[in-house]
Amino acid sequence: MLSYYSKLSYNIGVPVQLLSTKLSMPPLRPRLVLRSRLLQKLNQGLDRGFILISAPAGYGKSTLLSAWLSRVEHGAAWLSLDESDNDPIRFLTYLTAALSKVEPAVKDTLEIPVQSSQLADVETLLIPLLNTLTQVERPACLGLDDYHVIQNQLIHQMVSLLLERRPAPLHLIIATRSDPPLPLARLRARSAMLELRQADLCFTPQEAADFLNHTMKLEISSEDAARITARTEGWIAGLQMAALSLQNTEDVTGFISTLNGTHAYIFDYLLEEILRQLSPDLRRFLLYSSVVDQLNAGLCDALLAGEMDSSPALSSAAILKELEQANLFISPLDH
Repeated sequence: MLSYYSKLSYNIGVPVQLLSTKLSMPPLRPRLVLRSRLLQKLNQGLDRGFILISAPAGYGKSTLLSAWLSRVEHGAAWLSLDESDNDPIRFLTYLTAALSKVEPAVKDTLEIPVQSSQLADVETLLIPLLNTLTQVERPACLGLDDYHVIQNQLIHQMVSLLLERRPAPLHLIIATRSDPPLPLARLRARSAMLELRQADLCFTPQEAADFLNHTMKLEISSEDAARITARTEGWIAGLQMAALSLQNTEDVTGFISTLNGTHAYIFDYLLEEILRQLSPDLRRFLLYSSVVDQLNAGLCDALLAGEMDSSPALSSAAILKELEQANLFISPLDH
């Protein structure tokens, strides 16, 4: 449903029509698994001001963030991002609308330019917003969901400035499939950020058992729940797809023993949510390197020798680094 029209001009003078659902936290499903251990970590992150939730597709990032913000005592603002938000004017308009839910004065202090060319001085533009947020009477949390869709460097500069000059009452939480080009190393060195990653978000055997039996209404033993958790490595989307199939399966143990990435539901999810969004070079790299469980740049070079249709633009070492930053199901074995 479309909400109100903004009075701000948008590039060619067309009013910005804001979609209200982008500013609303997604509803939580019935019988949600309460992940107390992660909610406690997020509460601890409030002392640091910035929380990064970074993991591949299907690890419950949005659900966790929504569940936490619905419980936190602070004011909460939400913005679901999509590819169209790469326009800086549109991004600022939605950012203002989100923050105005916790501090109405924001929409009167930030003057959004008509043209993107007028956005050169990001700091001067955002100073009124930052000054206004320092006057917020109670702490406020802003959740930016699906930040991985943002590719515009100017928007990254805006968010970096928010992090660097963050007013004390503002807590920023970013949920993303890949690490954003923000000053993460500096924030990490200052102990100014909390990170939740794939290893944190994986379902434990007990959480998986609660999900399968309580949420999905299955009746499987704790032993089978532990086995399916091991087969999926705690990947929530994988457990969801397996649970849908288990509803029509009598031989639970037999099904679990054959569960892998070629299972129809799991394959469709991987294809639609991940593989189709990758470049041809990355898809070919993943295909030819998938025959090994552990790999390095030299081994990948040997696997790919003579197999690529054309020489990739990046070296194997650069591709592995890109895959790691994009959280594409690989884990470093050392530092």
